[in-house]
Amino acid sequence: MGVHLRTNQYIYEVGSKDFLISFFDTIEVRLARSWFGKKYPTILNEFYNGKVTVKNLESAEKELKEIRERLKKFGPSKVVWDKTDLSKQPPWGDNISPDITDLSNYFVTSDGEDLFEVIFEAIVKAKEEDSELIIE
Repeated sequence: MGVHLRTNQYIYEVGSKDFLISFFDTIEVRLARSWFGKKYPTILNEFYNGKVTVKNLESAEKELKEIRERLKKFGPSKVVWDKTDLSKQPPWGDNISPDITDLSNYFVTSDGEDLFEVIFEAIVKAKEEDSELIIE
């Protein structure tokens, strides 16, 4: 089993650790411009470090909506697999589905789901449960 998101009652499969780190690295490099944690503090500080507290679920959702919208401006080739070595490519290289048109829909979980949609669903459940959202 790879990395997953967890609320009190639900588990959402994400994929490999490298895949999730790439998601955060892409946000940092393409959108936060090395202002790690300042532009999107809930996502790039709290969530990146393993959880979103109940009180910050709303801000996480808001930040993710803006992030997804802004990532539409970047083609799939702009994915960041490793922020410390921008020449590194994902294991699959550029062999991706034609359905992937930009970075807003690039990140697909090991279950074949859009990562943004999975995170949004997990946030909704966490709010309903009054639960933290945890990366495990």
